[in-house]
Amino acid sequence: MSQFYNDAIFWIEVDKIKPNPYQPRRDFDETQLKSLADSIRQYGVLQALVVTRKEFEKDGGGLGVEYELIAGERRLRAAKIAGLVQVPALIRNGEDTDLMKLELAIIENIQREDLSPVDRARAFERLTKEFNFTHAEIGKKVGKSREYVSNTLRILTLPGYILTALSEGKITEGHTRPLMMLVDRPQEQETLFKEILYKKLNVREAEGIARNIAVERARKLLDTELIDIEKMFKEKLGTRVRIEKKDDGGTVKIDFFNKDDLRAILERIDKELGGNMTIVEASPEVVLEEAKPLTEEERILTEDKPKSDEDESLYSVNNFSI
Repeated sequence: MSQFYNDAIFWIEVDKIKPNPYQPRRDFDETQLKSLADSIRQYGVLQALVVTRKEFEKDGGGLGVEYELIAGERRLRAAKIAGLVQVPALIRNGEDTDLMKLELAIIENIQREDLSPVDRARAFERLTKEFNFTHAEIGKKVGKSREYVSNTLRILTLPGYILTALSEGKITEGHTRPLMMLVDRPQEQETLFKEILYKKLNVREAEGIARNIAVERARKLLDTELIDIEKMFKEKLGTRVRIEKKDDGGTVKIDFFNKDDLRAILERIDKELGGNMTIVEASPEVVLEEAKPLTEEERILTEDKPKSDEDESLYSVNNFSI
């Protein structure tokens, strides 16, 4: 037996169609609705709505008929804007359960890609909480993998202001991945969110920042002593210092902005060493050594010797890097 009345399309008055209470979509773009309404005025409703039919007893006697929308709310809204009195619809047989109404509404929107990521996540959440669906069962219903459903539901762990931005299209679904990496660090999550908005970061850039924060957190958990040493370096030098530990030894990286900044850092290091430091070029690194007293022979050789261009370059920081 067909699930629709004779598989026929009926023309139904728009005022008699009630909205689907299980419609997962919450936001309808007014500009797009007006555009669809213009198309409907010119070409009509090209795809029939799907409704259920219910008879009821009128107060004054006799029977009345009402319809409940299952699929096609966007078309129904646009038809009303276009001023249509009737719309084409397929009428489903039998008593549709609440689950069926929700299922059909979700599937239609998924197939048409009309749901925002947030609406889709909330629809999946209703299927899990109200109807006890597993993620794998939802995946089969909508033609997606279990992982797709699980990852979609994770979006709802984000704060409300981020979900609002996602619904409004200010950030993309791809941006939610790096933001979810910081779900247990709300301040850094909010900072990254603002950077995405104001600096217009793409997904790869946002992921790089989130990954660096996660690595920093892991380092702190693994070696608190190195973090304390880094902190002391930062306080002494007044700049960002990063220690990278290896199996045998490691490296110390010191940030600077320009040559003047580099000279200031060197002066601080010199001060910490008691002012007995000379700079010797050892390309491509800067090697810091304590000054040693000159021998008598060295003193005679260097005394009153004019400086050459080569001598000048010895003290230049042009080729220095730390």
